[in-house]
Amino acid sequence: MLGTYPFSRAGANVVVTGRRADKVSEVAKECLKVSPKQSKALEVVADVTKPEDLRRLVDTTVKHFGKLDVLVNNAGGSITAKVDDKDFYENFSKVMQLNLNSVVYLTHICVEHLEKTKGNIINISSVAGLRSFAGWSPYCMTKSALDMFTKCMAAELGPKRIRVNVINPGPVRTEFLLAMGIPTSGSDKFFEGFGKMLPLGRAGFAKDIADSILYLASDHAAFITGTNLVSDGGQIAGNVNAEALKDLM
Repeated sequence: MLGTYPFSRAGANVVVTGRRADKVSEVAKECLKVSPKQSKALEVVADVTKPEDLRRLVDTTVKHFGKLDVLVNNAGGSITAKVDDKDFYENFSKVMQLNLNSVVYLTHICVEHLEKTKGNIINISSVAGLRSFAGWSPYCMTKSALDMFTKCMAAELGPKRIRVNVINPGPVRTEFLLAMGIPTSGSDKFFEGFGKMLPLGRAGFAKDIADSILYLASDHAAFITGTNLVSDGGQIAGNVNAEALKDLM
């Protein structure tokens, strides 16, 4: 969910997708409220881990709008897993399918459409792609691979005039931890405590990342491709390390 819906506010035609129809509908309604053109978002309920859903997502989008200008790969999640856990590889595979394989496949089937519009791709990674976190190796590996995939695609698709960039957020207040089974009280405690350790003194909001996505998608970033935009409140600069997170979970 992209914060205050900057693409809709900017007057773009938007496609909203997710696994839950109620959430997709909720976001689409908010997009309509803020759209200066009163453009209704296209709602497509889909599971990004299923190739057939991704093909339907792209086909529906192009059929409805006639083109594709911007692809934002924002779906992601994690399962905490240590390498000696009995179900480590199973959990690793699940995280890989969601965080990396879905992006690779969706990029693969979108290139022909993005080439026509000289469009661009923005991938959402994490500071976990740049730093190690004990117990989070599946997540860190997928995000590190996503960063490299971004750079490879920037080099490969540049001649097609398709720009590809990646954003590496730090702690951002979303439903990420709730999806992992952590209660609201635990999630709030985590972001409150983590935020206080950052140089900027707070955790991020979805709007912080959404505004960065809009910038990279716009002509203001016309000469930027293959770049990691780190939006972490100073986490890396302040050397806020993984050990400090243990007491917050």
